[in-house]
Amino acid sequence: MDRIDAMTAFVTALDEGSLARAARRLGRSPAAITRAVAQLEEHLGTRLLHRTTRALHLTQTGELYLASCRAILADLAEADLLAAGERTDPRGLLSVTAPVMFGRLHVAPAIEDLIEAYPALEARLLLVDRVVHLIDEGHDAAVRIGHLPDSSLVATRVGEVRRVVCASPDYLATRGTPTVPADLSTHRIISFSQVTENAVWTFSAGPSGGARKQVSVAACFTVNTADAAIAAAARGRGITRVLSYQVEEAVADGRLRILLEAFEGEPLPVHVVYPGVRLQAAKLRAFVDFVVPRLRARLAALPVSSGRA
Repeated sequence: MDRIDAMTAFVTALDEGSLARAARRLGRSPAAITRAVAQLEEHLGTRLLHRTTRALHLTQTGELYLASCRAILADLAEADLLAAGERTDPRGLLSVTAPVMFGRLHVAPAIEDLIEAYPALEARLLLVDRVVHLIDEGHDAAVRIGHLPDSSLVATRVGEVRRVVCASPDYLATRGTPTVPADLSTHRIISFSQVTENAVWTFSAGPSGGARKQVSVAACFTVNTADAAIAAAARGRGITRVLSYQVEEAVADGRLRILLEAFEGEPLPVHVVYPGVRLQAAKLRAFVDFVVPRLRARLAALPVSSGRA
């Protein structure tokens, strides 16, 4: 058994979602892919996959083994690229993940410029509002918003964003403008679940100082994307709380107003993170050197000051 070939078949089957699609991607027969995975399981003495007519599901052992296979295959691919001259010429597939709206507004344009500058480089951008495990899921780098847990990843800070409360001028004209966080209890709240958890919003003490304040809010409408929360607020349906970059355009054109600025908490950091052992690959070095300054410039141009005294 060629173990590298079998690992490739195993990983490709998971990426493609079926043994048949893996066979098409690798230019082999479905029987050959099935045989390679079966030989790998026989060699290991354990089952890696549960197969059905519709899908493949990893066993608990398969989940652990998949992460190791990805790391081994990534190391081999990097060795091949380095030997072929990739140390000076970025090439191959660069895979990056970022939050949906931030990625669409800021990361995608920077990566478009990157692949224009390096024609031998291909890029894949996964936009999801969750923390993606880079090595397990086969990505080179990620953009993350918020405070980072301790990990083996290298983190490069590119800026910061704010949590802001906002509403439309029409809504405020009808229902009044809250002047302190406690006033929110009398207002209609649109909750963005990725930012507001357990219907509690935390604020700073404001100009008077003191401890942070938590305010319970009763949401009349809860959504799981910032776009939906912002659109509802702009239509005058209520007050929402999102991240500052997400409402930059709506605030600039007057559809939304930012409220309670004196009570905002500390800004949230934005980082580019990546495995340190991968930085030797020219594609990742090119991403860090090319995209990080552009993200810093974009975030620096956003209004960050909260207006607090």
